[in-house]
Amino acid sequence: MSDIAEIKIDGKVYEFPIITGTEGEKSIDISKLRELTGHITLDLGYKNTGSTKSAITFLDGEKGILKYRGYAIEELAQKSTFLEVAYLLIYGDLPTQEQLDYFTNRITRHTLIHEDMKKFLDGYPSKSHPMAQLSSLVCSLSTFYPESLKANSTKEAMDLTMVKLLSKFPTILAFIYKKSLGHALMYPKTKYDYVTNFLHMIFGRRTEDVEIDPVMVSAMNTLLILHADHEQNCSASTVRMVGSSDCNLYASVSAGIDALWGPLHGGANQAVIEMLELIKEDGGDTEKWINKAKDKNDPFRMMGFGHRVYKNFDPRAKIIKKACDDILDKLGINDPVLEIAKKLEEAALNDPYFVERKLYPNVDFYSGIIYRALGFPTDMFTVLFALGRLPGWIAQWKEMHENKEPIGRPRQVYVGHTNREFVDIKNR
Repeated sequence: MSDIAEIKIDGKVYEFPIITGTEGEKSIDISKLRELTGHITLDLGYKNTGSTKSAITFLDGEKGILKYRGYAIEELAQKSTFLEVAYLLIYGDLPTQEQLDYFTNRITRHTLIHEDMKKFLDGYPSKSHPMAQLSSLVCSLSTFYPESLKANSTKEAMDLTMVKLLSKFPTILAFIYKKSLGHALMYPKTKYDYVTNFLHMIFGRRTEDVEIDPVMVSAMNTLLILHADHEQNCSASTVRMVGSSDCNLYASVSAGIDALWGPLHGGANQAVIEMLELIKEDGGDTEKWINKAKDKNDPFRMMGFGHRVYKNFDPRAKIIKKACDDILDKLGINDPVLEIAKKLEEAALNDPYFVERKLYPNVDFYSGIIYRALGFPTDMFTVLFALGRLPGWIAQWKEMHENKEPIGRPRQVYVGHTNREFVDIKNR
């Protein structure tokens, strides 16, 4: 089999190397295409374009496979913890007990944020969107911890920045949430693990001791692991693109947060709940709305079904469905919206229209339900997604720097006016 691809342009044949990944995925290296031919490629949405070589995450959309650093997502979700997965993504291997203890202790030591950062928080309107606050506050970390801004930072300084961001991110999220309610801020406690600490800052109260249900901790841990990375998606690519300018980690991740904020990326789980609320307000007739979804002339779209990458079942959805069933059962929640979700799920899994098109419930469908069951308001869903995705963003930024990748600079096909003569404003 040839390791060369041939492209014929104007009668001349050009050869380009074929690169094969460790999982057998093939690509054509066209990095010298313009230099050799004067042509560029046009690939709207980058559906066929690889921007980098990465050793972090592998997914096969046709077969429904997702792996972090070679480990199947099913195994990690069942056997691992979020911090263990974070270590795996960032450093490349599962930690030993000693390494995990050291990593955990470092994160625990840095969970507090500078008290002056609360002044930024006080300046935001109480009902401003949590993602706007999160992006601003994460970028502002660079003003309080400027070691990340130094050119040619040492490996130790970069590592400390990664640890600080992982440590302070949940605290920032919790402060944003408490501010939105007008409640007193809850500070982190060193006696709790990462996920329990976050949930305690979210749901705890200064006036009384609040015990976080282990069922909630388990569900949240699973959700965070499933969202930890997803290859070169919009926000991960944004983090790498911004980072390629030698931008610091805080600002690069802030840009990733902004990308995630878009409803076509991170806002899908919120859209699921909003859709379910709409169906409830209309009377709760799920069959009516399923028929609307099947009507090609109806603008209604069934949110939380199907996936751009996964042409089969989303492997994360299988895991999260079980977590969803468990938490609804154990918490005994009676919520009409969640009942509508169950009916939609059952219909979609059995309706030939959805089955033939492989429009199965995806991770956004179930995660929105779990977040609601845990007691989070819908406008917090995307910041929870960001918390889960944080290790992936850090790993992508770190890999990009270690590989010394060039600054990202896509080209374009110009379709505007050619030569135009300037006309004086009096004559326009």
